[in-house]
Parts: sequence; C-alpha cells; structure tokens
Amino acid sequence: MKGDPKDLGFSTRAIHAGQPPDPVTGAVTVPIYQTATYIHDELGKHKGYEYSRVQNPTREALEANVASLEGGIGGHAFASGMAAISTLLTMVRSGEHVVASSNVYGGTYRLFSQVLERYGLSFTWVDATRLEAVEEAMTDKTRLVFIETPTNPMMEVTDIAGAAEIAHKREALLAVDNTFMSPRFQRPLEHGADVVVHSTTKFLNGHSDSLGGVLISSRPEDAEWFAFVQKSAGGMLSPFDSFLVLRGLKTLGVRMDRHETNGRSVAEFLSSHPKVERVLYPGLPDHPGHEIHQRQASGFGALITFDVGSFAAAKAVLDRLEVMSLGESLGGVETLISHPASMTHASVPPEERAKIGIGDGLVRVSVGIEDLDDLLGDLGQALESI
Repeated sequence: MKGDPKDLGFSTRAIHAGQPPDPVTGAVTVPIYQTATYIHDELGKHKGYEYSRVQNPTREALEANVASLEGGIGGHAFASGMAAISTLLTMVRSGEHVVASSNVYGGTYRLFSQVLERYGLSFTWVDATRLEAVEEAMTDKTRLVFIETPTNPMMEVTDIAGAAEIAHKREALLAVDNTFMSPRFQRPLEHGADVVVHSTTKFLNGHSDSLGGVLISSRPEDAEWFAFVQKSAGGMLSPFDSFLVLRGLKTLGVRMDRHETNGRSVAEFLSSHPKVERVLYPGLPDHPGHEIHQRQASGFGALITFDVGSFAAAKAVLDRLEVMSLGESLGGVETLISHPASMTHASVPPEERAKIGIGDGLVRVSVGIEDLDDLLGDLGQALESI
C-alpha cells in the first residue's frame, strides 16, 4: 500500500494495511507461514526471522493491520482474548493496584479475582459509569484502570476521555476492552486510552472459527513490553488463526454496518414487545449512556441485552428459537444468543451478579447479518412461548 495509511479510509486500510503483495509471487493474500523456524544464511545472519514464537510474517501482518485500524503504534496478537488480557496485567506488579469496572466479561472477573489476587495484585471494582467512583478508587499504588464500554452484558457506557484523564492524573494507564464495538465504531486511543484490548474471536474475525486476542498500544514502551512477554510467555496467535482474522478484517466495515442495521431494528422490536420487561442497548434514546456513547463512537453495534423476568421465561424463549443460535461468544455473522447468568458470567458469584443486575431473566443477543425479517420472526415466535 503506497502513501500514508492514515490518509486512507477505514475499509481501505482493513483490506490493505500491513498486507503488501507477496514479494516472491505477487499473491494478493498474505500467505500462511506455517513454520516453526527459519534457516539462517550464515552464522549471525538471517532474514529477520529466527523462530515463530518471536516473529512470524502472517502474525505480523495481522498486528500491523489492527494497529492501523485502532490508530495505535503497535499491535500484538495472542492465542485468546484472555491471553491478551493476561499479558496486559503483567504491567502490574505485586503490591500494585487496579481499578476495574464491576461489569466486565466473566472470564476477566475470574482472572482478576481468582488468579491474579493470589500473586499480590489488588483490585477495586467500581461502577465505571460514575467517573467520581473511578476517581475515589484511585490510590498511589494504582497502575491500571481497566474498563469495557459498552459492558458485558449490561451495556453500560463509560466516558473514555474522562476515565483517561483520571488515570493519567495518578500516572496510571487506561486500558479499554473494545471487543463489542470494534474499531469500525469506536477507537479508544483517540479519546486518551493507552491500550486497547480485543478478543479477535468476535467481530474482528467475524466467522466463529478462530480464537484469538490482541493488544494495541499507543506508547512505544508498552509495545516493547508486550513483545517481550509474547516472546517470553509464548501465548502468541498461530499463523493459521492470524490468517483467518486477516480474512475477517477485510469485510469488517461492511459486516459491522449490517450488524448494526439489524441490531437497531431488533432493539426497537424488543423495546416495544409486551413480554419484554426492559431492553439494554446504547442506541435507544432512553439508554442512560446514549449521549456519552454518541460522543465517543460512530455506531451502536449489535449487542443487545433484554429481560424477560425469570429463568423459566428465559429458558422458554431460548429453547424455542430456530434461526438464532444458542451458544457462548458473539460477533459472528450468525446471530448468537445466550443466558449470561448461567453461561458467560457463571463464574461470577451470585451475589456479585445481583449487585450489577445480571438476573436470571436476562438474555443477551449478538445480532448477526441474516435477513432481518427472519430474525424478527424468530424472536416473535419464541417470545410467544412465555
């Protein structure tokens, strides 16, 4: 790609950034360099590649591409979203402190509370929609503020710029899990965040056929550290999975636009349905974070959480669906629907789930790119089972 990638549009960069034609064959698609090691020309001289845990051309292409889309100076890809978050938390030493949103993915909560606390890291869980709560939780030992916006599954919105200002006043870093929005709709580094996290498993890949995670840095020293941990701990993304995510990224723009078009219509349908008690979606004007989200994002995405009042009602709906697929995860071209209390957030203690509003009647849907009439019809007939 000639010229400065920053001068090009989003979808153009998604297709081309980090992916020049193969110099040997001219192949338009980055090859899968499925190799463990590389031959040296002579002792002390090689072509820039020594061992695939450290360098791999396919993975490097993906890392450059995602960094371009998020506006970062470097990207580092890992074997899962949780592997990426685990690497991020190596920036925090024993005895140091993290302020985290009380409503995060259940796996993130489990890592922080059941694994990392064993090694001397301390965590304060706050309602990050209230910036005063974030500020009150900060201490002289706070190294990192970690948020999701919107959150999983309560769709709460945090002011990224405000959180960044609070973190930076205490010389802490702000990390934002941007999985729900993707860089198509939200780019946290532009609002002062220091690190962006993605589960590439979700919208970046988009086809539910690869596990992965990525960190995008705004500071050279952080990028250098992530590369060092990637090399030292070895949790990097495989060449084949890197290829799959690169393939998915080429259509990220058009996919996200269709995801959101469908998502808005599904949210409006649910909000007017008599058997749905409430709908959580930042694109609805009555959502408490609607205005903040509009300031920091260009779209509202395809994740919707709705409440049907009880476990029995949720089970009746989920068991009757025919087009929508009941399963973990999100962000695929197919519509995926789940029950957070017993699936994605089962590792969160019941009392903690209750505090943040994850009740047994809550259902989360990741709206896919199927024909809208089929999705609405499926939801309609399933809700009639209540």
